[in-house]
Amino acid sequence: MQLTILIITTLILCAIGFFVGRRRAVSISRQKTKKLHSMPNFHGSYVAMWCAIPAFIIIVLWLALEQQILNALLLAHFGSSIADLDSVQIELLINDVKNIASGSSFGRGKSSDILLNAADHYESLQLTFRASVLAAGLSFSIASFLWAWKRISPTLKARNYVEFAVKVFLFICSTIAIITTVGIVLSVLFESIRFFGQISFWDFLFGSHWSPQTAIRDDQVGSSGSFGAIPLFTGTLTITIVAMLVALPIGLFSAIYMAEFASPRFRKTVKPILEILAGIPTVVYGFFAVLTIAPAIRGFGTELGLTVASESALAAGIVMGIMIIPFVSSLSDDAIVAVPKSLREGSLALGSTHSETIKKVVIPAALPGIVAACLLAISRAIGETMIVVMAAGLAANLTANPLNSVTTVTVQIVTLLVGDQEFDSAKTLAAFALGLVLFVSTLGLNIVALYVSRRYREQYD
Repeated sequence: MQLTILIITTLILCAIGFFVGRRRAVSISRQKTKKLHSMPNFHGSYVAMWCAIPAFIIIVLWLALEQQILNALLLAHFGSSIADLDSVQIELLINDVKNIASGSSFGRGKSSDILLNAADHYESLQLTFRASVLAAGLSFSIASFLWAWKRISPTLKARNYVEFAVKVFLFICSTIAIITTVGIVLSVLFESIRFFGQISFWDFLFGSHWSPQTAIRDDQVGSSGSFGAIPLFTGTLTITIVAMLVALPIGLFSAIYMAEFASPRFRKTVKPILEILAGIPTVVYGFFAVLTIAPAIRGFGTELGLTVASESALAAGIVMGIMIIPFVSSLSDDAIVAVPKSLREGSLALGSTHSETIKKVVIPAALPGIVAACLLAISRAIGETMIVVMAAGLAANLTANPLNSVTTVTVQIVTLLVGDQEFDSAKTLAAFALGLVLFVSTLGLNIVALYVSRRYREQYD
């Protein structure tokens, strides 16, 4: 609650600071003969910036250090009575106190007096600490507000300070994004190395049987597990091929039609409607596949004398292809529209028909963008989960028949990590190995798309 109050109060102070600082700058510019170095809006932004900086620093420190400080104070409350406890027991004790303080299901009536007193002390410490941080944040913000407001003068380089602050903020945001990405990659990589320490790398990549069930205890009856991922790769490839056979022709032809044949009015109406498909949740596509497409395919196959599974790769691939159509269509349309009009006019002036111009001039010129769109669509199909879970099933069958039930890499990752898991068994660590393979595959496709786009991109004046 105190954090919310601090954020809201800081935002109000920033708004007040902007208008007060701007008003002071306008007033000074009217009284002095010397012109302001910066526009009044920059002076207002300067005051607002100094209102936000102290509060931002305090909020970051609050979120980073609150638990460590409270835990240290709580342990100091116990004193020498916990000297004989190890780190695990101390952590469990702290968790018990926090659960009692928060009113969890452990209940105060079933706890000892020591834990009850510690919980009351923890609540008191928490309230005192948060109130102190709130008071400190507001005090520093108000003090910074007054200091920045008094500094406003004709010689104040407010624009330089504000632009520097914006650059620092953008740098911090980009750094956080990079660090987060590196952290994700390293976490997946380290866990995958642990998995390959238990399971052979070659057996994983080239094994033909996937059954990750393992015995948790020595006295428990269970399988030793089989982690051959070829059935997962085959299922992923099958569904992706079906999806691309649906998405690529429809997406590309719709892009050509809207860019070259459709009237501007039709284009403005239909293109946004087509792109709405990209905003539909994947779970809705999954329901559509289960309730409409899969029964239709099964009924049609039965009439032809074919055996069609209730959950098939064909149903999942068709619906996934429908979902990917906007990606291919929109990106290909942008690439086609970017082709200079002079190329079209030159081709027509030489006697080519409209269709010949599209086939021999426009499409070759836009080919890098179209190829990049197709590769990005393939990456999107490989990473899809919900449609496959609902429409293709969980069976790891080694088959290339789209009428059979298959599963994919992403589905197995979800299956392996569902519920409470200990990250020390090959079964759980297999999810990280699959994630690493998926990451490398999609990264490779994106790199190829960028290479094709840059290597064969034409430069036009």
